[in-house]
This record gives sequence, C-alpha cells and structure tokens, in this order.
Amino acid sequence: MAIDARIRELGNRRRQLDAAIHQEETRPMADSLQIRTLKRQKLRLKEQIESLQAQA
Repeated sequence: MAIDARIRELGNRRRQLDAAIHQEETRPMADSLQIRTLKRQKLRLKEQIESLQAQA
C-alpha cells in the first residue's frame, strides 16, 4: 500500500505541475526558462511513477 500511496502523491504533484505549466504558457509574457524547468520536474516525476509501478 505504501507504494500505491506514493504513486498517488507523485501523480498529484505531476498534475499540479501540469497546471502551473499551462498557467505560465497562457501568460502574455511567458517565461520559457520557467516552463522548461517545470517540464523537467514533471518528467522526473513521471519517471519516478513508472519506476514505482514496475516495483508494484
């Protein structure tokens, strides 16, 4: 169960990053560096989720 809870937690964080990316992209003067940083964080979370799912 601990792995499932961690996967859900990471999934929630990934959705929050997705929302932050969308919000930044819709701004008139979007910060491309910030968007790139958020996307990298989102990718790391995806990789962590996949790794945990492989263990479950």
